[in-house]
Amino acid sequence: MIITVSLNPALDKTARVDVMRPNSLNRLEDVRLDAGGKGVNVSAMIQTLGGNSMAAGFAGGGAGDELLARIAGQGLAHDFVRIASVTRTNLKLVDKGGSLTELNEPGPEITAEEYEALEKKLLGFGTKGNFFVLSGSLPRGLQKDTYKKLCALLRKNGAAVFLDADGEALEKALTSIGTEVPDFIKPNRFELLKLFNMEDRETSETVLIQLCKQLLERGVSLVCLSMGPEGALFVNPQGTWRSPALPVKVQSSVGAGDSMVGALVYGFEKGLGAEACFALAMAASAGACTTEGTRPPSPDLVNELLKQVKLQKIN
Repeated sequence: MIITVSLNPALDKTARVDVMRPNSLNRLEDVRLDAGGKGVNVSAMIQTLGGNSMAAGFAGGGAGDELLARIAGQGLAHDFVRIASVTRTNLKLVDKGGSLTELNEPGPEITAEEYEALEKKLLGFGTKGNFFVLSGSLPRGLQKDTYKKLCALLRKNGAAVFLDADGEALEKALTSIGTEVPDFIKPNRFELLKLFNMEDRETSETVLIQLCKQLLERGVSLVCLSMGPEGALFVNPQGTWRSPALPVKVQSSVGAGDSMVGALVYGFEKGLGAEACFALAMAASAGACTTEGTRPPSPDLVNELLKQVKLQKIN
C-alpha cells in the first residue's frame, strides 16, 4: 500500500499571463483551481498509472472543504485530519514563455493534538511493507525536524519512506544514520547543493554524483536528482544512471517533480526493476510538463513518452 502525506496541502490556483509585469496590473487568463499539495499530486499520478494510494494530511476551514471535495472528485482515496486553522490557497502564474512564478501562502497553524492525531492515523494504516511518501513544506506549528521524526517512526515499524522536501526540513531528516533516514529522496540541483553549503557555479556532473553518493553513505537507498532541462541522475548503491530530459512542449512545470515521485514509488511497489522505475519517472515527469495546472498526464501520453526515454549507466 502507498500512503501519500501532505502536511501543508493547498488549493492551487493556476493562471496564465502574457508577460509578468512587476508593480503593474497583470490580467489573468485560463484560471483553474486544483486540489494541491505535493502528496495529493503524487496520488493523482499513481492513479493515472493504474495504481492505488491513500492520501493523508491536514485540511481546515472552507478551503479545506473545497480541497477534500476536489480530491474526492478525482476519485482519490483520502483520510485527512480536520484542523481548526484554514488550509492555504496558492497562486501559480505561467507566462507565454512557460516561466513559472509561484506565490505560496505559509499554511495553517497545526496544534500538537492535531499532529498527534495524524501520526496515529499514519500508524493505523499499517507500516510493514507499505510505502509512505512524505512531501512538501511544513505548516506553522510543526518543528523543522518533523520529517526526521516521521521517517524514524515509520521505518522503525517496517515501512519504506520516500521524502521530497527541501531546506532545513530535508537537512534535518538526513542528519541521522542508517534506518532513521528516508529510503528515497528527490532533491533538485539547487536543493542538493544547498545541503552541502555549495553554490551552483557550473558544478560538474561528477561533483553532483559525489554528493549523491555521500547521501547514500548516510543510509539513503536512492537519490533521484532532478535537473530540469538537463534531465535527471539516479544514484543508488548499484550505480549511477543519467537520463536526458525529453523534448516536450511545456505548458507548466507545476507538479512535474511530484509526477516523477509518483511514478517511482508506483514502480517500487509493483516490483519493477530499477531501470524500469527510472524510465517511468522520466516519462511521467515530462508528461506532466505538457498539462495545465497540477493535472497528471494521461496514461497514453506516459506510454508514448516512455518509448523515448534514454537511460545510460555511467558507473
